[in-house]
Order: sequence, then C-alpha cells, then structure tokens
Amino acid sequence: MHTVWKGAISFGLVHVPVKMFSATEDKDISMKYIHKVCGSPISYVRRCPACDVDVTWDDISKGYEYEKGKYVLFSKEELEQLSAQTEKTITILDFVDLTEIDPIYFQKTYYLSPDQAGGNAYRLLLEAMRDSGKIGIAKIAIRSKGSLAAIRVMEDCLVIETIFYPDEIRPVSQVPNLPQGANVNDKELTMAKLLIEQLSTPFEPEKYTDDYRENLLTLIQHKIAGEEISLAPAKPETNVIDLMAALQASIEAVEGQAVTDPGEAKAKTKRTSTRKKKEAAAETDTVADTNEVKPEVVTKPKHKATSKTTKKTIS
Repeated sequence: MHTVWKGAISFGLVHVPVKMFSATEDKDISMKYIHKVCGSPISYVRRCPACDVDVTWDDISKGYEYEKGKYVLFSKEELEQLSAQTEKTITILDFVDLTEIDPIYFQKTYYLSPDQAGGNAYRLLLEAMRDSGKIGIAKIAIRSKGSLAAIRVMEDCLVIETIFYPDEIRPVSQVPNLPQGANVNDKELTMAKLLIEQLSTPFEPEKYTDDYRENLLTLIQHKIAGEEISLAPAKPETNVIDLMAALQASIEAVEGQAVTDPGEAKAKTKRTSTRKKKEAAAETDTVADTNEVKPEVVTKPKHKATSKTTKKTIS
C-alpha cells in the first residue's frame, strides 16, 4: 500500500511514530469524455479568460473570493506554513465511547502502522485502547487540510477515521417536508416492526456487491467483443396506495424465502409446527361440535425449491 502520511500519534507525553495507509479504495469505473465524431478524448486546458492565454501550474496560485470578482491571493509557502505545526502529529485530545459518535460525522478511513522503532509504543497504545473500549478523538492535518479524527482498534491495527467538525454538519431542521407530529396507525406500526424483525440479520459485508459496477463491467466486455447489447426495459414504477397490503405482501415474500441459517431454520420449523398444531386443534373442535365424520387428512406433497434459470440482461 502507498504511504499517505507519515508522522506520530501524541497522547500526553507518549510519542508513537506511525505511517498512514488508505483503508478504502474508489472502485468507480473511470470514463473520459470522447468526441463522437472522431473518437478522440476531449482535453481540458487551464485558460485565463481575461488574458486569453493558456496558464501553466507555475503561474497559478490559490485565492479566496471575499467579494464578487475580488480575491486575496495565497502562495504555496504561506499555506504550508499554516499547517506546519500540526501536519506531522496526530494529537489525541480526548478518549470517548464510539457509540457516542453519530455515523454522519465519519469521512474516510486510514490504517496506521508503526514507523521506525515505534513498535512497542504502538502495541502499548493499541492494547490500552482495546482493554478500555475507548477511542481517541484527535486533530490531524493531511495534505495541508486540518481535520478532526477518531482513532480506534480494528483487529491488531490502529485505524484513524477523519470526521467532520460540528459546524460542517447541516442541522436536520434544514431538511424540507419532514413530517411533524403525524399519527401512525398502530396496526401498520406492528406490521412494520414485524417486517424489520424478519429482515434482521447479523451484518455480513461480503454479501453486498455493487450491482451497477458489475453490470457496467459486463457491458464493457460485451462492447469490446463487438457484441450487440439488448438492455432490459426499466421496471414501471408503482405507487403504493394500500400501505397495509404492501407490508403484508412484504412479510409474505420474506417468509417465502429459503432459510440457510440452521438456527433460523429450526426456529422457522418450530413456528410452522406450532401453527399446524393450532390449526389441527381448531379443526378437531369444529368436527366435535358438528358431529361430522372426521375428514381424511390429505398430505400435500412437498416441493423442493428449484433455482430458476434466467437469461442475464444488463439493467
């Protein structure tokens, strides 16, 4: 992995030399703008509209627009001097519980590894944080940009997550059209909770995939091979009119799915068995009350779940 940042973690008088590596990567498929007439990529130039000339990087500086069309300029050296004091140190300010931080604050994740002879101090900090169950809130400057950060333990590695400052989070009050004091139907609420319960499962990140990227890669390969592509028509959108009917249909759809977890299968079998016993008891009571001859029990054949083979389309 490429080293993104190099410095040290500082808490109290302890100094832990570390290297930083990006823990995530952008899997987006990069595309260029192409001139349809000749198939050539479109180039972009840095051009000054006032001087009507192309500008090189050496002639470019950064500026802040304090009024319309008026800027104050900063040299590269001036901006670097602003962050010179903090850009090589991750200063831990406090230790807090991770559950106290809302996920909206998190930005990007990095791995930290010990640098030089910092292995012992690194292990000490890691084990102390693991045993305490706390995470560190720190300040860091990456590429001249200051940021708040959270340091935590992941397996046998220290992980740092850059987080937004509070004034960078827009208040919920700015979100339009939020329901205010709307009454919720009790039956709908019960059905919704039941659906949530049936869809609840341990988090297994490996089972989630980027369908758009996979379909786009497939489409790219077909186009490279010169094959004709037929895109599946978009599914028509349907407006939900009866909320209860939609919830009921959703629950029935979940119940009809194959159960792969042994514990879940056992629980489902138990529920089915209990339901069947109740149905059988009710049927027996009815027969006793009406003095009818007990009808012959017809056992429905069990159908094995079969996988449907469908034609792969790009959607």
